[in-house]
Amino acid sequence: MAGIPKVTHADFEEKVLKSELPVLIDFSGVWCAPCKMIEPFVEKIAKEYEGRLKVYELDVDESPQIAAKYQILSIPALLIFKDGVPVKSIVGAVPYKVIKKKVEEVIGK
Repeated sequence: MAGIPKVTHADFEEKVLKSELPVLIDFSGVWCAPCKMIEPFVEKIAKEYEGRLKVYELDVDESPQIAAKYQILSIPALLIFKDGVPVKSIVGAVPYKVIKKKVEEVIGK
């Protein structure tokens, strides 16, 4: 993703688990066509909720141990963390409104 910062196993704890803000992680892969389909939606969420939500991309091929830890079996998959714990998940290429609804369930409107 061009506009979304990456997170890896090396900085996952610092950027995600210790974050004071909720964090949306986009688990994806460069070879994943459905991941490319939702990329603009994830970028829009990042802009829309800037300052209230952190958004990162995690390449499952580069950080397979993180994907395994959170039982990511299919991508694209989005996990929303709050206080270091995953509280919402979305699997598959879903419409923007589905992602927005899950985000708002965690951080409010």
